[in-house]
Amino acid sequence: MRTATVMRRCLGGVLIAALAGAACDESLRDLTGPTPELVPTFASIQQEIFQTTDSAGRAACANCHTGRIPNVSINFSAGVDAYALLVNVPSRQQPGLMIVAPGDPENSYLIHKLEGRSSIAGLRMPRNPPYLTDGQIRVIRRWIEIGAPR
Repeated sequence: MRTATVMRRCLGGVLIAALAGAACDESLRDLTGPTPELVPTFASIQQEIFQTTDSAGRAACANCHTGRIPNVSINFSAGVDAYALLVNVPSRQQPGLMIVAPGDPENSYLIHKLEGRSSIAGLRMPRNPPYLTDGQIRVIRRWIEIGAPR
């Protein structure tokens, strides 16, 4: 009887591991939805999120973050070094947090703004829906986790 119980538990564990492995094989394209070319690199995030309106109608960040609005320090206009305005730069809205803290998405204010956390100052970004999908945010989180390389 005890052997049968152990066998069932082992088989159950194998089944759970197999299902978890299948979830890991999910294509990045499947996760990113309206931005199928999005990958966890700064160049990709800049092109696919910051500078391009996606197929779901989410406006490009550069539509508002142009450098022309007072108190908005981030400028995603073409030709601007947006990386230098984001990475290891203290947040003006949330003192104590970096806009992007390499290796630490939980303490990166960019993630807080994209997820619309209750602790943010002002509005969730983008300002108007549709917001980034969970998959798009997951890719940005991953870029931060791997150290936010240029």
